[in-house]
Amino acid sequence: MLAITHVPSQRIDQCKCTYVAQTPVDYDRAFGQHKGYCRTLRECGVEVHTLEVNREFPDCAFVEDTAIVLDELAVLAAMGEESRRTEPAGIEPELRRYREVYRVELPGTIEGGDVLRVGRTLLVGLSSRTNSAGISALDTIVRRCGYRVVAVPVRGCLHLKTACTALPDGRLLVNPAWLDVRDLGDYELTPVPDDEPWGANVALVGTSVCASAAHVRTADSIREEGFDVQLVDLSEFAKAEGGVTCLSLVFDS
Repeated sequence: MLAITHVPSQRIDQCKCTYVAQTPVDYDRAFGQHKGYCRTLRECGVEVHTLEVNREFPDCAFVEDTAIVLDELAVLAAMGEESRRTEPAGIEPELRRYREVYRVELPGTIEGGDVLRVGRTLLVGLSSRTNSAGISALDTIVRRCGYRVVAVPVRGCLHLKTACTALPDGRLLVNPAWLDVRDLGDYELTPVPDDEPWGANVALVGTSVCASAAHVRTADSIREEGFDVQLVDLSEFAKAEGGVTCLSLVFDS
C-alpha cells in the first residue's frame, strides 16, 4: 500500500476557507504535525512518498483533492476552487508511475475529497467544489471498470468526506447535519457525537482507522466496534478546513 502526501506550504495560512473562519496557522507546528501524520501511515504498513512540487500553493498539503485513485486507473481532478487548478498537474507525474491517468475537464468540477469509495460504488458529494457536470464526467470514466456513481448533496461543509467516510466493515460514519442520510441508500450508518461534528472524517489505512486526536468520543466509539484506531494531531490543518483523509492519496501500488 502506498500513500502520496505533500509537504505543507509556508503560505498555508492563506489557504481558501469556506465554512470556517480564517485564523492564523502555525507553519512550524503544521510541518511537525504533517511529519507525525506520515509517521503514523508508515506505522500502519504504508510506503509514504512525500512530494514538494506545489509548495507555492497554500492548499498543497491537501493532496487528496487533486485526484481519485482506483485500482484500475486514476482521475485528475478539475478543482472547484480556481486558485488550486494548477495543483493536479504537479501530482500527475507521480500518479503515472502507478496508474493510467484520465482527467475531468472544466466546466465540470470535482475534487477528491468529495469521492468516497465503498466497494464498487463511488459516493460523490455534490458540493461547493464538485458540480453535476464533474460527477457525470467521472461516471463516464469509471463505469468502464464497473463502478457505480451515486451523487450525494452536501450542505454546510466543504466535501462529502467531511461529513461521511467508511469504516472497515462498510458501515458509514456520518454527520447527519451535513447531508441527507436518505441519499446514502441502504448503507448502515454510524452517526458521530453531536459535539464532534468534524469527527466523521476518518481514513482507512490497511486494517487501521486513522482519526483526529481532537475527536476522542468518535475514536472511542470506533474502538468499541473492535477496530484498531490510530490518532493523529492535525489541529493546525483543522484551522485550514482540513481533516485526516485530506493529507494523502492512499492506494494499493
